Amino acid sequence: MRAALSFITACLAWIALAAGPSPALAQAAAPAAGLEQLVIVSGGTRHVFQVEVMRTPDQRAKGLMYRNYMPEDRGMLFDFARTEPVAMWMQNTYIPLDMLFIRANGTISRIAERTEPLSTRTIPSGEPVLSVLEINGGVAEKLGIKPGDKVEHVLFKR
Repeated sequence: MRAALSFITACLAWIALAAGPSPALAQAAAPAAGLEQLVIVSGGTRHVFQVEVMRTPDQRAKGLMYRNYMPEDRGMLFDFARTEPVAMWMQNTYIPLDMLFIRANGTISRIAERTEPLSTRTIPSGEPVLSVLEINGGVAEKLGIKPGDKVEHVLFKR
């Protein structure tokens, strides 16, 4: 009986290891895609963020899904590679976000503040944009960031 129990325990452990970590653990453990500096100039003040840049369709589809925390000075910049109307959503995203929709010239066109975690409601850009910056919900208001402010990053210099 003890041998059978040991065999079953070993099989269950193997299955758990073979399945890999849960999506939440896998995402939390995943290294940042490489942080780059981004600056938002608002009312003469320069707000510095370290951002992960999502350039591929797979990276953009995953975004900040399954993460439980993001430091206040961090963000995620979605590079769509061309100017077009875009729509975002919060499916499998656990933290509220401010979404800053950014034109090709680096100006913020629209801010969707404190988006609802886990929502599948689409959040449209409202006009053609080159990118979207996601930061923690409430940070845009706290720092006084508003439409028309300028974003400085190499993405807006090409």
